[in-house]
Amino acid sequence: MIEVVRIPALSDNYIWLAHDEASGETIVVDPAVADPVLEAAAARGWTISAIWNTHWHPDHTGGNAAIKAATGCTVIAPAAEAAKIPTADRLVAEGDTVALGGFQAEVIDVPAHTAGHIAYHLPEAAIVFVGDTLFAMGCGRLFEGTAAQMFANMQRLAALPADTTVYCAHEYTQSNGRYALVAEPDNAALVERMAEVDTMRAEGLPTVPTTIALERATNPFMRAASVEELAERRAAKDSFRG
Repeated sequence: MIEVVRIPALSDNYIWLAHDEASGETIVVDPAVADPVLEAAAARGWTISAIWNTHWHPDHTGGNAAIKAATGCTVIAPAAEAAKIPTADRLVAEGDTVALGGFQAEVIDVPAHTAGHIAYHLPEAAIVFVGDTLFAMGCGRLFEGTAAQMFANMQRLAALPADTTVYCAHEYTQSNGRYALVAEPDNAALVERMAEVDTMRAEGLPTVPTTIALERATNPFMRAASVEELAERRAAKDSFRG
């Protein structure tokens, strides 16, 4: 069994601490900062053995150096972004695997938000860490890639088993959902989900992780029927002020 702990950071980031009970191994996904991660691990008696980075942005790698210095852990990062992640010890890309105890994570190339963005899929645990590629009812901005790449990413992630738990890196759900309602106003599942999200956020509760099933039903980017539709929706979301 893998236990995943949510660590809020900065204004809306989530850092994920994942622990394999059988082996005692613990990894950190996309540490924006170090102190709350080290505190969370220490409070549970966990020793961090590795950091998994999905992409180079500082709000995903900013804690690398301090966590590495404190724990001696291995930093695993996307090979295509090696020059931008100087703390990396091991570089990985599509087809590689990384381990968390007895669980194997398959590395998936999902470029678009950044040129070398990757995700980590643990099929036996029904978990995927997606960084800033897939969000609850959203997708990442196309900073270094294309709509065609993001469309392919959405199709690929949508093909994962429906019960896969999706760990994304930001609390963007409510703003994403407001745009999603504009993109698909007649989507009853979306209307129902947004009512739940609004209630949760009013109570100060987090809305992630999500699941592949939920995203298939309510995410306008995963539901886009073509590259052109995804591109139109991404451009509309970029300027959306609802």
